[in-house]
Amino acid sequence: MTTVPVTAESRSFLEELRMQRWDDHRYYHQSRINQALHLLSACCFLATYALMFSHPAIAAFLGWIVAMWVRQIGHFFFEPRGFDHVNNASFEHKEEIKLGYNLRRKVILLSIWIAIPVILWFEPTGFGLVDGWQTTSEYLDTVGAAWLWLGFGGVAARSLWLCATHSVQTGLVWGTKIITDPINDIQFYWKSPLKLLQGELIDPMTHVATHETAPDESREAPAA
Repeated sequence: MTTVPVTAESRSFLEELRMQRWDDHRYYHQSRINQALHLLSACCFLATYALMFSHPAIAAFLGWIVAMWVRQIGHFFFEPRGFDHVNNASFEHKEEIKLGYNLRRKVILLSIWIAIPVILWFEPTGFGLVDGWQTTSEYLDTVGAAWLWLGFGGVAARSLWLCATHSVQTGLVWGTKIITDPINDIQFYWKSPLKLLQGELIDPMTHVATHETAPDESREAPAA
């Protein structure tokens, strides 16, 4: 019997969403510390979502300063950088095939995030893009609003890039995945703090080898 390979084009939206989530987990979240930090970050992001429309500035500060930094500390400092024997892939290969923000892109995004309050401090109108602030409270509100727009813009820009370079569905799926990551992270990593207390620093990922979609749907590095 001939086996027809599963491709991104032949998957439904929900199937590709499940695949992107699975790839994100098995490639980039093997450290139990990283998983536990993602659990904390997910809870903070849910609080951010709840505050976004009633207290946008507070939501922005909670989302960027607490939730985002907790999340990225796990990736930058605790996730293994050596050869990934679970997925038979080098760290460089995984960075190359990452659909979303790899470490280099994250550095650029976080650099913009840091630059925003500095620019608004010395140029209160943001070179004419916003109303000038007069008080400290207005300054914080302006920074918060700018950070919210940066968050939306970062997701939208990467989604559009994936739409143009991969497929419209891939871009839309990735955007959906990012927005719903807090819920997914809680489902995936709620046991991670307990595993850490038991002394397990790295997830053995024994479930990866037996996952029904792993063998024939793993991502490959794009052609040069």
